[in-house]
Formats: sequence, C-alpha cells, structure tokens
Amino acid sequence: MTLMTERPTTSGTEAGSFEELLDTLDKWDVPGFRAEVIRGSIVLSPWSRGYYEDVMELICDQLRPHMPDGHRISCSPFLYVFPGEERAYGPDIHVAPRQIFRTTSNRLDGEALTLAAELTSSATRDDDLTDKVVVYGRAGVPVYLLLDMQEEQATVFWDPSPKGYESRQTRPFGEKLALPAPFGCALDTSGFRAPRQQAEERERERAGD
Repeated sequence: MTLMTERPTTSGTEAGSFEELLDTLDKWDVPGFRAEVIRGSIVLSPWSRGYYEDVMELICDQLRPHMPDGHRISCSPFLYVFPGEERAYGPDIHVAPRQIFRTTSNRLDGEALTLAAELTSSATRDDDLTDKVVVYGRAGVPVYLLLDMQEEQATVFWDPSPKGYESRQTRPFGEKLALPAPFGCALDTSGFRAPRQQAEERERERAGD
C-alpha cells in the first residue's frame, strides 16, 4: 500500500481489494490528512494552505444561487466512492442532491455528484489533472472544476463520456470562467490568487532553480 504525502513513502502493508482499502480507511486515524483511494493505493494529502479556505468559500458563495433544486454545496470532507473504477475521492468542493446525505454510511455515491471541484497542491496535482478527470467523467459527473493553484488558472470540464470529458475551458485567475449547465453562470476567479507574500516566495524559488 502506498501512502503519498508531500514526499511519497511506502508502508509495509500490501494493497488488498478495493473494499479492503475502504475498510482500512475506516480504521485509520491520520489527523491533518485527507485519505483517498487511487490506483490501488491509499493516498494521503496534507491539510490545505490557509488561503484555500477563502477560495473555496468564494466558489460556494457564487455557485449557491445557481444550483439545481434540491442540491447542496459543501466544502466539508466527505468520501465519494466509484466502485467500478475502484476509486474513492474526497473533493474539496462538492455539489450533490440532498437525499444522498440521508444515510449513516460514510461512503457516498460518486455517480450522484453534480459538480466536483479540486484545488491542487504539490502532493495532489498530478492526480487532480489526470486520474480524476477520467474517473469523474466516466462516472457521468456533469461538471468538474479544477483550480490549479500552482499555475494560477481554472479549468472546467463538461460533457462526460467513457473517455473522461469531451469539453474543457481554461482561464487564468483574474478572469471569469463560464460554467455550463446545470449551473449556467460565470465564475469570477479574481480572488483566487495566493497572498502576495507566497507569490513572491514562489517566484524566488523558481529563479533559484
């Protein structure tokens, strides 16, 4: 079983079936990390940077007036499972019908999602850009919103298909991004950039490479 944090490490436990991995998640106590199942491994992501909370709240505030009837938007941690793909994700922001939360299970139906949104980190960026695009699309999730926090750009995927998504559009932070049905609104990304101090530190790191 592979445990991926900012620097991937490997435990001595061999990966089991998808259900066994989910059962393992139920037993683990890993404060400060979000656990997902990706490609037969349990993947751990560290807590987000503080300003990510502002970005998530801005997105929720903008989308809430445009949601389909009977849906809920949240950035609370929930695990959505995709048994056919043997994946289990905890999207940073998720929109789904209210009735799927009326359960005592901690495993929610991934195919019930109306929108999933991910904010990338150095630990999760590759999976957010590749694995999740395919799995969300194959599961029929209508809209996948990807906030690339390292490149400071937003991408929306729609038209799900067996290959993933047929349509996509990318805009740099600061511009508006058109979200398709069932939302049909323009997402203002002007407040999504990192605080100036972090941005300057990132530029210094790039200059030193």
